[in-house]
This record gives sequence, structure tokens and C-alpha cells, in this order.
Amino acid sequence: QVQLVESGGGLVQAGGSLRLSCATSGGTFSRLAMAWFRQAPGKEREFVARISRSGNTVYYEDSVEGRFTISRDGAKDTVDLQMNSLKPEDTAVYYCAADGTRVYGSHDSYDYDYWGQGTQVTVSS
Repeated sequence: QVQLVESGGGLVQAGGSLRLSCATSGGTFSRLAMAWFRQAPGKEREFVARISRSGNTVYYEDSVEGRFTISRDGAKDTVDLQMNSLKPEDTAVYYCAADGTRVYGSHDSYDYDYWGQGTQVTVSS
């Protein structure tokens, strides 16, 4: 059973940066496409970024393109989300997710097999 544990959330002022990390265990990391989703209060969970098994292919949600960077480290079995130029609308609980089926992952949360517990990101104006 794959387990995911997020860390790195917190409170930051608008324009600031945070780096989220997701540690994986219990599976073969190289066989997992990874993604970050987020859920703001009263809203549905939404796709943020994903990275393929190899790490060579990444996709971003339009509103974070150019500000966020997803990366993975096969030696540490971790996937990170570097978030720069943060905005109040980025405030949400951020979740790490793993897809054991698709090489490139998916934008759809229903396609992901494993989820972390989430980490809160709050951006003040």
C-alpha cells in the first residue's frame, strides 16, 4: 500500500514562496505518476500540477503556470511543488496524489489511487 505524507505548508504573505514536499513509501516510486491538487473552502478539489513517471513531462493548471514548479526525486522518493509569487487565491489545502496506472497521470482526481492527508497553505493579502 502506497502512503503519501505532505509537508511544507504554512502562512505566507502575497508575493511570497513556499515549497511543498510529498514523501512516498510502500510502493515503487518510478511506477507512479504524481500530482498535486488543492481544495479551497466551499470549492471542489482542483488539479494543480502533475509529473510523469520519468519526470520528463509536466502539466500545470493555467492559473499556476509560470509560478509553480513540480519536480520529483527518484533517490528520495519525493515529489515537490515550488510555489512562487503566491496569491491569496492560492489559499487551500494541498494534496499529493499518486497514479499507479497512467504513465503521465491525469488532470482528473478520480484517476488517482493514493492520496496524502493534505497540508494547509494560507496566503495573506
